[in-house]
Amino acid sequence: MEGNLLVIALGGNAIIKEKEAGTIAQQFRNTRMSLVGIIGLIRDGWDVLITHGNGPQVGNRLIATEMAHKMVPDMPLGVLCGDTEGAMGYMIQQSLFNKLVFHSINKTVVTVITQTVVDAEDLSMRHPTKPVGPFFSAKEAERLTRERGWRFMEDAGRGFRQAVPSPYPLKIVEIEVIERLLSEGVVVVAIGGGGIPVVRQPDGTLEGIDCIIDKDLASSLAARMLSAELFVMVTGVDKVALNYRKPNQVNLDHLTAAEAARYQAEGHFFAGSMGPKIKAALEYLEASPKGRVVITSPEGLKEAVAGRGGTVIEVG
Repeated sequence: MEGNLLVIALGGNAIIKEKEAGTIAQQFRNTRMSLVGIIGLIRDGWDVLITHGNGPQVGNRLIATEMAHKMVPDMPLGVLCGDTEGAMGYMIQQSLFNKLVFHSINKTVVTVITQTVVDAEDLSMRHPTKPVGPFFSAKEAERLTRERGWRFMEDAGRGFRQAVPSPYPLKIVEIEVIERLLSEGVVVVAIGGGGIPVVRQPDGTLEGIDCIIDKDLASSLAARMLSAELFVMVTGVDKVALNYRKPNQVNLDHLTAAEAARYQAEGHFFAGSMGPKIKAALEYLEASPKGRVVITSPEGLKEAVAGRGGTVIEVG
């Protein structure tokens, strides 16, 4: 799809913020706040595909499933991905629709429950790498590992989170439907949580698999498949930083792809936070050398897209 297309990936942590209980009322409030900048972009004429993460949400569902396993049937991880994709899509779709009505913008918003093809033999299936859910102390993580057999990983110095498999996204099954809707002027919410992970069988059919796909990598794949002009990742910080949360932290306004790759190799970007975003940005720019990547906070979205904030990453 050619034209004025913008792919915006909202972080799951923008919907459930740190130190919040994550009630539905809080999630709706945070969703509405995260969409403020998008209205201005739609008014400016951008066609918009919104994707979103689900790490905190699916992690909470895993805890609820574990706590209730003696009373109700277990819910596999792949099904929980679909569950959260629908619930979060509903929140985003309704919240954005209401804002469009308020601003007298005649647009329709549609959520597409999306499946993403992965490889069942991906190394991550044996070595979980994706942090989900709330943060635990080292002592709590040790207890849960002992009592429940969970695996944990430290996440950017903020504590320990449950680690689950996260294979690389290969194809977005519903991409042609998404493209058709966008071409008709519909604002699309899709690829929630990276999409529901599926594997393709020898006969061409699909089968679910228990893992979580990184939403930034899946969003980058969508941006490449749709030939998006701009790829934006909305997260909890205004800018990409070196030496994050250290006394010598340095915020970055602009990066070339080569600089981003070098800083990535030097270990500046953690797997549970900025690491996948930089990888997603580099993959998008490799396929779209005339494209542009913006990483910013929900509050700074419109200004960052206009080149007055956030971190911009370009080929040169």
